[in-house]
Amino acid sequence: MNIAAPQASALQDDSIEQPLLSVRSLTRYYGTRIGCADISFDIWPGEVLAIVGESGSGKTTLLNCISTRLPPTSGTVSYSMRDGVLHDLFKLREADRRFLLRTDWGFVHQNPADGLRMAASAGANVGERLMAVGDRHYGHIRETAIDWLDRVEIDAGRIDDQPRAFSGGMRQRLQIARNLVTAPRLVFMDEPTGGLDVSVQARLLDLLRGLVNDLGLAVIIVTHDLAVARLLSHRMIVMKDGRVVEQGLTDRLLDDPQAPYTQLLVSSILQG
Repeated sequence: MNIAAPQASALQDDSIEQPLLSVRSLTRYYGTRIGCADISFDIWPGEVLAIVGESGSGKTTLLNCISTRLPPTSGTVSYSMRDGVLHDLFKLREADRRFLLRTDWGFVHQNPADGLRMAASAGANVGERLMAVGDRHYGHIRETAIDWLDRVEIDAGRIDDQPRAFSGGMRQRLQIARNLVTAPRLVFMDEPTGGLDVSVQARLLDLLRGLVNDLGLAVIIVTHDLAVARLLSHRMIVMKDGRVVEQGLTDRLLDDPQAPYTQLLVSSILQG
């Protein structure tokens, strides 16, 4: 299924001629089992796309493939580099893909321990990304880290504390700061509110929505929570058994789902 750019949206202007990320016929098998199959879509600068579905639907496999953490069995993933040229990501050198993940992209894990250096200080976690883009001035790195801790509502006095001393919500906010400090153009998020208390989730979602809007980020977010998708995303892909069953503008899809599976997902939320 091909997912076109939104027609009635301020996300695109006439100066944007091509998508930031383009996925075509992406398929991943685990032996004979389908992880995801024949998936195509584009994401444009400043757009938030949610990939939703129940556990085992293939959404995390898809996210790992398009973020180059997992090679696809077939299909292509192309990214518009800062030179304006779309490059096939799996034809890049491994070192170039790793550099993208450290600089132009961000990846927010469900478990923040997977995205943080737990034995390093909060400041070092943020500063490490700055060093990856060439900043070597200790004073500037520390000043920027303090600024970002403030932006994600972590007391600057905790800059020298290790993440293991933080609560789950604080760790997740620190992981967000670590990812956004290099001003990436594209951020991948895998269940960023999963495992958090409801009150902590609400605070984190409010923070994320503000940062995404302020920074004009393109985001691909995987979630099983339709409320998260409605709050954060412009468009939504619904997956089941590794395939896309429905796609469209988020509000339209949630208010008037067409596929029986999407109707089931939406009705289960309403009944809850």
